[in-house]
Amino acid sequence: MLGLLILAFGLGLGCAAFGGPPTRYAYFAQPSVDDPWSPKIAGWQRREVRDQGPLEPAMPPVAEGASPDSTVAPPDPGGDLRSKYFSFRAERKRAMARDVADWIQAQAREHYVPDGPIDHWATLEETLRSDGDDCDGLELLTFHALRDLGFADTEVFRAIVYRPADGQHHMVTLWFEDPEDPWVIDPTGAMTHGMPRMSQLPAWVPIKLFTDKVEYTVRPNDAHAPPTSLAANDD
Repeated sequence: MLGLLILAFGLGLGCAAFGGPPTRYAYFAQPSVDDPWSPKIAGWQRREVRDQGPLEPAMPPVAEGASPDSTVAPPDPGGDLRSKYFSFRAERKRAMARDVADWIQAQAREHYVPDGPIDHWATLEETLRSDGDDCDGLELLTFHALRDLGFADTEVFRAIVYRPADGQHHMVTLWFEDPEDPWVIDPTGAMTHGMPRMSQLPAWVPIKLFTDKVEYTVRPNDAHAPPTSLAANDD
């Protein structure tokens, strides 16, 4: 588990256990040179890239004359073809993302494994090989699944979120269909169930976004927003 440490000694990323108006955020700010999360994120990025490779055998070819199962939504009763196309595509992507959220939250009940006293951010391969992990390992299944299913690298990010009320930290996936108010997929359901938008969760503050290649700091656009956490601890 991403360990929650006492604030006086700096904050690690702990998986949270089960307020006012929403705050607007600038999600893609460059981190400062002394950002306390950067070394931990960089360490995970190196290991994740190192471990990347085929995770499963290639699917067998479809037999000649066969076709994969598919579900075709009925056409919209009105509107031009362009509107229908983009509306259909958005609806399918949201349905797919909600399916991923439901699936990972169900799997977490069986495959949640706490880190123990040492905080370790697993790679996807480590999570699969261990048959489970805490929130940061299980979140990787959501992060990779959405990208493997066709979501763009610029849409889907790992996110560290913070709850000022009790100092809890947690890892979730953010999908930026809306660049100013992303959807939240919480692998364990400790922060939220389903797939709400970040603006619907005012008790939580996003503080970092990253993938296996990039890192960003999230900054509040609201002068009255709650403060972010102080520090991180490296593996």
